[in-house]
Amino acid sequence: MTQASGGRAYLSLGSNVAPEPHLRAAIAALRARFGDVVLSPVYRTPAVGFDGPAFLNAAAIIHSDLEPQPLNDWLHALEDAQGRDRNGPRFGDRTLDIDIVLFDDRVLEGEGHLRLPRPELVQAFVLRPLADIAPGVVVPGTGRTLAQLWAAHADRDTPVERAELD
Repeated sequence: MTQASGGRAYLSLGSNVAPEPHLRAAIAALRARFGDVVLSPVYRTPAVGFDGPAFLNAAAIIHSDLEPQPLNDWLHALEDAQGRDRNGPRFGDRTLDIDIVLFDDRVLEGEGHLRLPRPELVQAFVLRPLADIAPGVVVPGTGRTLAQLWAAHADRDTPVERAELD
């Protein structure tokens, strides 16, 4: 049985280097390529794993005609077009970081660097915006929805500033 091409992708977006214009450009590129984009509120969050400027983080849902790996490659090209420097440390300042967190109910491991669900889903800056726009989505392997995972998260009551991109 062949699987239909593409699917619903749940993305995490972040930037801490001129974040407003980079996120606006990323959202515009997603809309130009994939059509409708469901976008979460944008949150200002501290850098995780290093000392640096705060990030603006959001989540998006797209319907992709691409399979996960080609979509990941397309997103990397978008990051590169926004000046993403991949030569620095793993945890560092970024003009743009877009990751596929979930892709339908697929589980991928051992296929290059792409893992689904993305391990960073445990981070508040990834989980909160996704739970905002897809609370009923069940995370493969957990049997729990994004809303349930967020409700149980240690940072669920930590106030976070919302930001505007417009």
